[in-house]
Amino acid sequence: MKTRAPAGAAMPATAKKLRCAVYTRKSTDEGLDKEFNTLDAQREACEAYVASQRAEGWVLVRDRYDDGGFSGGTLERPALQRLLADIEQGLVDVIVVYKIDRLSRSLMDFAKLVETFEAHGVTFVSVTQSFNTTTSMGRLTLNILLSFAQFEREVIGERIRDKVAASKARGMWMGGKVPLGYDVANRKLVVNEAEAARVRRVFELFVETGSGVETVRRLQAEGITSKSGKLLDKGDVYKALNLRTYIGEVTHKGNIYRGEHQAIVPRDLWERAHSILQVSPRSRAAQNRQHAPALLKGLIYGVDGRALSPTYCVKKGRQYRYYVAQAVLRNADSQGSDIVRRVSAAEIEAAVVDQVRALLRQPEVVVGTWLAARAEAPDVKEGEVREALARLDPLWGELFPAEQARIVRALVERVVVGPAGADIRLRVEGLAGLVRDLTAIAPRAPKVAA
Repeated sequence: MKTRAPAGAAMPATAKKLRCAVYTRKSTDEGLDKEFNTLDAQREACEAYVASQRAEGWVLVRDRYDDGGFSGGTLERPALQRLLADIEQGLVDVIVVYKIDRLSRSLMDFAKLVETFEAHGVTFVSVTQSFNTTTSMGRLTLNILLSFAQFEREVIGERIRDKVAASKARGMWMGGKVPLGYDVANRKLVVNEAEAARVRRVFELFVETGSGVETVRRLQAEGITSKSGKLLDKGDVYKALNLRTYIGEVTHKGNIYRGEHQAIVPRDLWERAHSILQVSPRSRAAQNRQHAPALLKGLIYGVDGRALSPTYCVKKGRQYRYYVAQAVLRNADSQGSDIVRRVSAAEIEAAVVDQVRALLRQPEVVVGTWLAARAEAPDVKEGEVREALARLDPLWGELFPAEQARIVRALVERVVVGPAGADIRLRVEGLAGLVRDLTAIAPRAPKVAA
């Protein structure tokens, strides 16, 4: 005769032990600092369910898998990834959740998870939605529930997007990184006068120079910084120039609305800056170069020790530039002498620039520059100096004439031209300052469309 075990008796020794992992999730971190939060409530319900299945051999694993503040629309959640790793190592037999949307709200993602569970012989259980994933009916029920969960998620997303669009249409600031020039009070942007002056200075210098690189150099020379206290770089400058928040506007998906906040940049200053931005940086540099002073003015001499003067002539609408000896300018007779009467400005300037570039590639110059730069910046590394000097080659064509002239004057001591050619005398004292300036020219600056 068979006998029934009394209530409360220990489970039979032959019962298979099933290790159960409880997974909990909450989309936001709101309320998670409370003594008893929604994650605790989910876990309590799941642990009670596991306890009710003790006679079936269910036991709770010690590890906790809680994702607070993570969306169910992605699998990139730390606790979930840790759970999947434990499943692959064979440490879990049953996964217990309060509702299936706690594990995922995406039908495609959930299909991947179920595939992983089945590959490792893991069963999935929802406390409030009873079904078995090992049967075709259970999988059908799961897919139906997931479809509704995904639908709910998409509807919530549409509501949020509609709310953001409606709020921006009313000119409201909808959060994010607070731009330089403003603070936040009562969830609204308010002008920070000290920072607003920095923003206006960015626009003023850009309008004055027409160059992002030169604007950065002068801003850094004036010690103008971002909210974090870091000196503004080229990326910061172009972001500021294109941020319509500064003229009291709000943008959303290509639409522009009048903002609730106060503008800090005058409309005419904004329009002048953007009329310059309509031209590509390379074209702006070429336009300015036509009206710029000669690159070697004050540096180029003849063998008689007298300076050559820049001049130009126009033939068939094209400008030709030269450096001319003083004797030619005075109409003096220089025949029979070793004085060079005239030299092409383009050719001699190109030769000087080539010499400068070659100098910057010399290992001994890099090391010497690094040692000189350490006097001002002890933490600077040799690799940083090498990268800064190497940056000049691809950047040179986009530099404005004033910037090119400043670099040449820092590195060229004297150019002497004679019948045998040109003697270019270089100096390395200015290299440390050049490295500092080149480091300020951030290569990550965004391109501005014409």
